[in-house]
Amino acid sequence: MEHPHKIDGSASDGSTNDGRGNDGRSNDRLSNDRRREPRIRADISLKVWGVDSRGERFLQEVRARDISLSGALLSGLDSELRSGDVIGILYAGKQARYRVVWVGHSGSPRKVQAAVHRFALDQCPWKELLEKEQADAAAAMSQPTEATRED
Repeated sequence: MEHPHKIDGSASDGSTNDGRGNDGRSNDRLSNDRRREPRIRADISLKVWGVDSRGERFLQEVRARDISLSGALLSGLDSELRSGDVIGILYAGKQARYRVVWVGHSGSPRKVQAAVHRFALDQCPWKELLEKEQADAAAAMSQPTEATRED
């Protein structure tokens, strides 16, 4: 059984995270790029609902790959979405509204990826997960390494 809140490592689609981005450069779980806040590479399951580009309502389970307080990269969507669409996301009993920023096709046939940005008035559903991951990273940084320990 797959862990529902897997951070880093192999994804449910069989791909792996080798610590390198698409451009071949190394990246850590907390990525440092031009964004205002850190993103964490994740593989979490969540529910998404809304109205697709044909006007049809949808509700489905998808995966979130990169997450931050303000957004996420969703993968495995069956519904066609457009930039600007508003969707709802449910994670760990918490929901929020998100605006679709961009849409692309994933490697799977008929599956869609979408980058989404949270409405400012809604609380981030995975805020506790991000806080725990950042606390764990800070604790790991403060632990002495084998080379610096005295016997």
